[in-house]
This record gives sequence, C-alpha cells and structure tokens, in this order.
Amino acid sequence: MAVFSSSRANLQIISTELDAAIRNNVAAALSEDLGSGDLTAELVAADAILGASIVAREAFVLAGRPWADEVFRQLDESINIDWYVADGEHAESGDIVCKLVGPARALLTGERAALNFLQLLSATATATARYVAAVAGTSASILDTRKTIPGLRRAQKYAVRCGGGQNHRAGLYDAILVKENHIKAAGSITAAYGRARDLHPDVPIEVEVETLAELNEAIAAGATLLLLDNFSYGEMREAVARCRRQGSDRIRLEASGNVTLDTVRQVAETGVDHISVGALTKNVAAIDLSMLLRLD
Repeated sequence: MAVFSSSRANLQIISTELDAAIRNNVAAALSEDLGSGDLTAELVAADAILGASIVAREAFVLAGRPWADEVFRQLDESINIDWYVADGEHAESGDIVCKLVGPARALLTGERAALNFLQLLSATATATARYVAAVAGTSASILDTRKTIPGLRRAQKYAVRCGGGQNHRAGLYDAILVKENHIKAAGSITAAYGRARDLHPDVPIEVEVETLAELNEAIAAGATLLLLDNFSYGEMREAVARCRRQGSDRIRLEASGNVTLDTVRQVAETGVDHISVGALTKNVAAIDLSMLLRLD
C-alpha cells in the first residue's frame, strides 16, 4: 500500500474494509443513543408513515452518505432515501440534500445519528476542499494525518477524499513514519531508517527531519520519503533544491507543522510534493444541517 493514495478515489466504491467500518460506526452510534429504546418516538403512532427532508443551512461539500444510509437501514430497511447531492459535491444554503419516506418512528429515531455523521464528515470534506482550492495550480497535494476522532478514522479519511485531498497512512500497520522519538531511541536517523528497512523492506518508510542537516543524513541513508517538520519557507525551498540536485525525482517531500489556510499557499509554492494538515480531522466545526418532517 502506498503512503499516499490517489485523490478523488472512486467514491461510489466502498471497500469491504470500509463497509465493515460503516456498519460498526453506525451500530455504536445507535447503541449509545437508543439504549433500551426511543421513548420520545412512542409519541407517534406505530403505523405512521411520513416524509422528511435534510436541508443545508450553509454552503458545504457533502460527505457521509453511506453512514446516513446505514443508520436508517439498521433501523428500518423499508425507509427510502432519495439523494439530491452526491458525496464530494458542493451544496448551497437552502438546498435539499435528500428526501426520506418511511415509518415515522424510525425516521425520528435515526435523525440525530444520521445528522451527526453527515455534519461531521461534511465538515472534514469542506475544510479539505478549501485547502485543496488554496493550493490549486501548484504541484502540492493536501494530506490528512492520524489526528482523527477515535473510532472514526476511516470515516474521516473517506471525507478527506470527498474534499479532494489524499490519505496519508491509515495507521501504524501499513507504513512507517520514523519520528523524533524513534530517532532518539535508535540513536540516529541512519540507524532508525536502516532498522526499519531491514525489518520491513516492502513497506513505505518516511523519515521526519527537523533541520537541513538531518535532511542530508536521511537522504544519505537512502530515504526517499521525507517529512519536513516545521521548516521555514526558506528551508523548504532549500530542501526542494537539494533533492533536485540529487538528479532524481524519486525523493518526495512532505511539509508539516502549523499549516493554516492563510499559509498553505506559501508552503505549496516552495515546491514540496505534499502538505499534511492535522486540522482537517481534529479541528472540526460541524456543518449546519437539519432534518424536517413533511406532514403532507
């Protein structure tokens, strides 16, 4: 598995692994909300069939349809959902995102869980789309990180792809990122990288460097994926120049550390290949969506 997946993956294709995560995410969400049963839904007649609409209260990029679908599927498979916006598409304030028809009790029971997933994941997709737009025209791609909400990593990484970003490693098992503490424990970048390469020769290995001297050591050790941690713009440009002087485009540079919407363009213009942004998944401001029952 590559460290960085291609952007705009086919969002209609849900892998078996992700499909299992969706089912588990939804089951956990419904369990914590329902407990022994929805007492308030009992106010509605058991045989009542109603319609509902999910409406946008602000402009955003949608993500999370599979999770919303699964919420209502787990509650009542007879519920029909007609989507007007696809994951990865922009919607404006006032737009109807989808319409639902089915047993009123199930619609009411699933409302909050479905909205929670849509609001959270759309927030990540929307933030990602803003960063992607900010670096348009450069060669840099926007990456997520492991700074995700516990239990929802696959969901948030899916949302990053909806926003046009790319995924960094999924976890500690599919790639190696040699960071400061690993280097200290091993004794040097050279020792840490060599040990990682010997143990896992078929796994992508990235090395975090904090200075240009460490960059030189990592390159000399054979590293081809390098994370520039909190480099200044000037240091980033110099790092790019040094890698180009190697006479090969095999070395890929990732910039990381305190990247914001105000600074990401300047980072991209230094020539780095990737920019990782922890804020995409950890600084989440939920998108404002509402579900309104239709009594007609």
